[in-house]
Amino acid sequence: MAAGSVAGEVTTAEHGAPLAGVAVEIAGTRIRTLTDRHGRYALTGVPAGTVSIRFRRIGYERHTEEVRIEPGGRVESSVALTAEPIALNPILVFQERTRMVGADPLAPGAAHYLGRLAMRAMNLAFDDVHDFLRKIPGVNVREEEGYGLRPNIGIRGTGVERSAKIALLEDGVLIAPAPYSAPAAYYFPVAGRMQAIEVRKGSSQIRYGPSTIGGAVNFISTGIPDDFDWSLDVAGGGSSTFKGIGRAGGSGEHVGWMVETYQIGTDGYKRLPRGGDTGFRVGDYVAKVRLNSSRDAAVYQQVEIKVGYTDEVSNETYLGLRDDDFHRDALQRYAASEPDVMDAEHSQVQVRHFMRPGRRLDFTTTLYRNRFARNWYKLQSVLGTSISSVLRDTGSHRAAFDILRGAESDPDALAVRANNREYLSQGLQFIAGLLLETGAMSHDIEFGARVHRDEEDRLQWEDGYRMTAQRMVLTSEGAPGSQTNRVGDASALALHLQDQIKIGDWLVVPGVRYEDIDFRRTDYARDDPGRSAPTGVRENTISAWIPGVGVSVEATPSSHIYGGIHRGFAAGGPGADERTDAERSINYELGAKVRMPSITAQATGFFTDYENILGRATLATGESGAGDLFNGGRVGIVGFEASVEFDPRFGAGSSVRTPLGASYTFAHARFRTDFESDYGAWGEVSRNDRLPYLPEHQYAASIAVEGDHWSVGFDLWGSAAARSRAGQGPIPDNERIDRFVVLNLTGEYRMSDRSLYLGIRNLADTRYVAARRPAGARPGLPRTITVGIRQGH
Repeated sequence: MAAGSVAGEVTTAEHGAPLAGVAVEIAGTRIRTLTDRHGRYALTGVPAGTVSIRFRRIGYERHTEEVRIEPGGRVESSVALTAEPIALNPILVFQERTRMVGADPLAPGAAHYLGRLAMRAMNLAFDDVHDFLRKIPGVNVREEEGYGLRPNIGIRGTGVERSAKIALLEDGVLIAPAPYSAPAAYYFPVAGRMQAIEVRKGSSQIRYGPSTIGGAVNFISTGIPDDFDWSLDVAGGGSSTFKGIGRAGGSGEHVGWMVETYQIGTDGYKRLPRGGDTGFRVGDYVAKVRLNSSRDAAVYQQVEIKVGYTDEVSNETYLGLRDDDFHRDALQRYAASEPDVMDAEHSQVQVRHFMRPGRRLDFTTTLYRNRFARNWYKLQSVLGTSISSVLRDTGSHRAAFDILRGAESDPDALAVRANNREYLSQGLQFIAGLLLETGAMSHDIEFGARVHRDEEDRLQWEDGYRMTAQRMVLTSEGAPGSQTNRVGDASALALHLQDQIKIGDWLVVPGVRYEDIDFRRTDYARDDPGRSAPTGVRENTISAWIPGVGVSVEATPSSHIYGGIHRGFAAGGPGADERTDAERSINYELGAKVRMPSITAQATGFFTDYENILGRATLATGESGAGDLFNGGRVGIVGFEASVEFDPRFGAGSSVRTPLGASYTFAHARFRTDFESDYGAWGEVSRNDRLPYLPEHQYAASIAVEGDHWSVGFDLWGSAAARSRAGQGPIPDNERIDRFVVLNLTGEYRMSDRSLYLGIRNLADTRYVAARRPAGARPGLPRTITVGIRQGH
């Protein structure tokens, strides 16, 4: 008997808004799927007869529909789900305490949620987090190697270098290698294994810290499924590119589990003169176990343990190209970058306990520990001159530049530094929630505390090389610690108190954060790798109160207006001298959201008024790598961000849909004082100079045609030109980051719970200068084709 199909739309009963991420399944079978970002779903291979369709999503009441399927027939079944009161569902309460983007559509502030289906639909070869975040307005990204291994992300004009000026979290826990003492994210969560990515901006993100100026990004790892489930995703492409994702898990009444692995690698798209691997290999592993009481227990409790391990070997370099070489062959690499390689491993443990002793009170306690070790062995200097200085002025360093390209050299002419570092980040965080009602007013009060310690241990050295026949040959070995031998650490106490006050159609959210941080830097002699005694200890302490308030009002049943003001704060670091001020600002925003069945839109205007902006000298910025901090004084950033998703055929009863999406960010950022700085990205600054690496215009758009079994779509993103160094007026050629537009093509064919897919990144094979730091011009990812197959969801 021929099987049939069922398709439909899932919306919220309260607002009629599309509801993404709803689990839809045929009872008694493995035929299941999730609704997409437009609330649509399609199930194929459904047996003829009367079947029960189950709809489930955390935070909403479960729903079952019975439909009659004729042999080979197609049935439309659309439902509206009712939100489940937060006080009744302990799992929902737990989610609200560990995630950023809640179910309440009135929540003030600009918030964005990118779910697994939206990420997966892009069919990207490398699951580059830059590409995912380009869809979210207000987020600034800078490519580096084209794979997103060490992302550079900013929000609303904060600096992008190594994502150091935003709060990075995984499952609500700080995930940068050393978030206080060394926030530069040389480790970054593997975006392709995530269930969702959340971005929070504005006054409502002071809960997360320690950096509260731009915003916070939270990566939600794969959750433990309600029932036994498994999935497999295998893909491949050119340059020996491969990707494999496997996961399995299940739950009983009191126990749940999940295991997952993500494997990816490529030989690389760049070419060395004598050949060689310019790609990478990453292996990522995660396991979770949950123990819980009965959901209707008088005192509900659950304990979840998560352990993870990531291993990376990437043949990456900081050495870019001179402009004429870039325009001749943007995908070449100079011979001197041949031995460059990053070898890194990361491990994490999280133990989270949740307890709800009553309908109005809950406690969440998380113990966490992250370790990260890496040795990025890469070219540092030629003939005693740093590679960034050589590429900035090749005319003054002609002999050094010729050696970079492969000219014969004397022994030890090239210095390759072992940037060997270990990081530790550990702590305990606690959140208590209390629901109160006082007449027509309700309160959702949250108190949080975090005791945290982290450190960065540098034990670095340099080896000497000579260039012969365009090959790098080792001529001398350095001693461990002979370049840098020091430890920087931080101990922090963070507290926050926030109240969500509902009064009719109004929501007012006042809150305050307190940070108290003790920094210490301990230096050792460069000939003392055993660290028998320090040669110097520098200590500094900083504390700050960080208040904020957000307000939202329901203008119509499908729209609301919001605004807020909050204090922005980011600490300095170990070794900062008395002249270094903390980064502080006052941030304002005003915006509106519209949610209807066929359209979702959001627009926000913002103003960031910096009292002091900080620059940090790292190798990633083309500096010495010492980590010195520089005051930049007053800066003003005025901006506008908007996004819209629209399905003109929503509710038309057609099996073919045409979802559209677009986002836009405008940022006008200027220094407001004159000063001179030893920080290379600033230099001699005049009032009204533009900030580096911040284009005024960024945009993204998408269009797709989707049937029940197939889809074809185009995505594009682009950016105006930007400067690599502060300045105004026409951008000098050797400081220009190119404007660009990248077009992607995706296609997918679905067969029940299996699908075949195709992704082409950079369809037109556009060549553009994506970055000039640390040393020379670097290209964006060229055209990359991926073909894959998925089983499960």
